[in-house]
Order: sequence, then C-alpha cells, then structure tokens
Amino acid sequence: MRTSEASRSGRHKRRGFWPAMRVLALLASPAALTVSAATTAPAATAPAATASAAITAPAGPAVPAAPAVPAAPGADWHATVRQFAEQHLKHPAWGYSHCVRDYELAKALARADQVPLDDDVLFAAAYLHDVAAFAPWSREQQGIDHADEAARIVDTFLAGTGFPMSKIERVRAAIRTHMFDRTPIGPEALYLHDADALDWLGAIGVARIIALVDPNGGDPDGPKAVKMLEDNLREVPPRVLSPAGRRRMPERRDELARFLRELKRESGDLRTL
Repeated sequence: MRTSEASRSGRHKRRGFWPAMRVLALLASPAALTVSAATTAPAATAPAATASAAITAPAGPAVPAAPAVPAAPGADWHATVRQFAEQHLKHPAWGYSHCVRDYELAKALARADQVPLDDDVLFAAAYLHDVAAFAPWSREQQGIDHADEAARIVDTFLAGTGFPMSKIERVRAAIRTHMFDRTPIGPEALYLHDADALDWLGAIGVARIIALVDPNGGDPDGPKAVKMLEDNLREVPPRVLSPAGRRRMPERRDELARFLRELKRESGDLRTL
C-alpha cells in the first residue's frame, strides 16, 4: 500500500448490493469458514488465483521475518501483537489507530446483533489485517492485494506468541475478506468487514482520506482525494452487511455527504481547492 496508489477503497471492482436476507448466510458455523474462489471475489489488482492458493503457493520471495516483539514467559499474546502493531504499522489512514477502531467497532456491532464472536480470531485479524500494506511485507507492486498477502503470512506473526494456532485459518478468512467489496464468511469475518467499511465513512473516513494528500501537490492532490471520498460515499454503504452495521451506516454516510456538499460550496465547486 502506497499513497501514490491512492486509497485502497478506490481501486477495487465493485459488486451490487446484497439483499438483507443473505446476511444470515454470513453467520456460518466455523466449519464453513474455508473461503474458496467462489466465495471471495479478488480485488481488481489481485492475481487470478484462488484464495487458498494465495496461502499455500510458494510463489514470490520468502516472507521477511516479522520483527515481532519477543514474548516474555507467560506474556499475553494480545499484548505482544498490540505492541507489534503500534510499533510497526504507522500510517495515518491504515495504521495502528485504524486497527484499534476496527476491533472495537466490530465487537460493538456483534454485541448489538447479539452474535457471539471468538475474540482470539477477531483480535488477531483486526490488528494484523493491513500488515501487508507495509514494507517489507507488501507485494502490491507484484499485483498481490494486501488482504490476500496478509492472510497468507499472518501465521508468521502469530507463531510463538501464545496465540492458539488451531484458529489460524479463521484469522486468514477474516483478513482475506476485510475490504468492503469482498464477501465475508463467518461472524468474525462479517463484523471485521463491516467495521472496516464503516471506517471509510463519516468524519473518520474524511480524516483518513485527507491524510493521504501530498502537501507538495503530488499524488494524491486535493481534488483526487475528493474523488476518493465521492467513490466511498457511492460504493461503501451498500456493502455494509450486518444488521447493526446497516443501522449505523446512514449516520456516517450522511455525515460524509454533508462534508462534500460544504466543501464544494466553500471552494467554488472545488475550483479553489
């Protein structure tokens, strides 16, 4: 992930709105969590391979060793992962603070829907879902989407921390489908997906995109950032899938819409932006 490639939210193929009745299918049992090419649509820049192949195929360079914080004897793996994310995932739009928001919002949405989540799975996926947007783990320049690559290598960050590795495939599934244009399977994947989508809307969605603007007039500039916000306003709301997420979505959607209207009014329809 690089700012010159603009927001991830603007470079994926979009799919139409899911009828609300299909949300029930997303809350599948853990046995249904294996994601196939039929259930996970790859992003536009991802290679035309199945999601499972992205995990097992040896293609590409060896995964760089994760500079994980050494786990002290008896240390909680949550603290180890949190410290790693805070130290190494630094970015104004998809860094550590975004991970924290996704985790907390996903829990809140599931709680509102009275859907139990496996906190081990959700925590690991939320804090590591964007790890492949950062060097040295990114393979975006090779056409590998950050979600697919993060799902492939996430075990290298969790092994040895005390994380229950029997749950790793569910973590992979949640990471692989966290972007709003993908199809989550299982409760942790669903609520991470919706939390991540909602984080593109509202005031926080504006702040994330504006933070990408190059102060020296490079890519993206102000007008291009506005185009990203307009794309998010049009494309993200239909892809919020859970009942609780859909209840929250209108407020954030409308807040983003108001910002864009006022910005255009105050800048002569962006002529003086």
